[in-house]
Amino acid sequence: MQRRNFLKSSVAMLSAAIVAPAMFADQARADAMADAMAIVEKYAQKVTAWDGPSSGPRAQEGKTIVVLAGDLKNGGILGVTTGVEEAAEAIGWEVKVIDGAGSIGGRTAAFGQAMALQPSGIIINGFDAVEQAPAIEQAKAAGIPMVAWHAGPTIGPDDKIGLFANVSTDAMQVSAAAANWAYADAKGKPGVVIFTDSTYAIAIAKADRMKEEIEKLGGTVLEYVDTPIAETSQRMPQLTTSLLQKYGDSWTHSLAINDLYFDFMGPSLAAAGKTGTDAPINVAAGDGSESAYQRIRAGQFQKVTVAEPLNLQGWQLVDELNRAIAGAKWSGYLSPLHVVTAVNVEFDGGPKNSFDPDNGYRDEYKKMWGKM
Repeated sequence: MQRRNFLKSSVAMLSAAIVAPAMFADQARADAMADAMAIVEKYAQKVTAWDGPSSGPRAQEGKTIVVLAGDLKNGGILGVTTGVEEAAEAIGWEVKVIDGAGSIGGRTAAFGQAMALQPSGIIINGFDAVEQAPAIEQAKAAGIPMVAWHAGPTIGPDDKIGLFANVSTDAMQVSAAAANWAYADAKGKPGVVIFTDSTYAIAIAKADRMKEEIEKLGGTVLEYVDTPIAETSQRMPQLTTSLLQKYGDSWTHSLAINDLYFDFMGPSLAAAGKTGTDAPINVAAGDGSESAYQRIRAGQFQKVTVAEPLNLQGWQLVDELNRAIAGAKWSGYLSPLHVVTAVNVEFDGGPKNSFDPDNGYRDEYKKMWGKM
């Protein structure tokens, strides 16, 4: 009898020892899932309140500025450029756009053209500022103020490079939001391929943050792919096919540092028998391009983009340049990000295929500039 009770007790203890870790693991996964969904929900809300600057210098009249666009084929860069043009018209400035056409040589030539124009200010749009260090030194020596969009990992003033302000959302929040959406969508078991471009410091920082977040949550990073943004049209079709052959159904989600990588994946996925909503599910940590909105709306090979308010950021760039010319300090404004899915794609500018917050930013800037 004692032996039987001892055996029963031993079996019960062994069962508890086996079950307890599984229970703890299940609870940990449930907690991680709840946290991930809370982060996604936070950034999926409609943006209606203006949280930017309420005061600043009035418009500095009669200025001509130059936008140095890294590559106007990039939807994020194009969206910001459009915002700059719109804001420049409102403030009463002339703006000239020069396209770097996606190459270092093209951007070097573009910077040379900009300097020849002797502008009142320069906007570096969508490429790493350190790449053009000699030209930037010339601009600094000439007393030409410079602001930028996505020109490096630092947000705001970058005295080391010579930027009055580098405008961006919080890139680490963008990356975390994208990773958490993928984790939640995969029910805690994502197999992820991450796409980035080591040409840009900000791209590496974003990709590293996504990798860190996925692994912290307990997901798997299958591969960390470094491939140039400027060459996505040539590289992504074959790369997609190769990754499908290598990982098969283990590849549940793609995380890319912007939408451009997904512009050229669809045909390869379709050729492999994938429908527009099958795995791998494509998730972009920026920028919220027009083509990304169209894919999300149509359910065609992209389910999420963590969008930036590109048009608003164009207005902010003009405002920051106005502050620089007036001798004021940078605004300190960090623009909002937005997790865009099929559920909310129609609000916050969705019909325009962009994240364009309904928070009255145009009128707010015009009031500051004395243009209302």
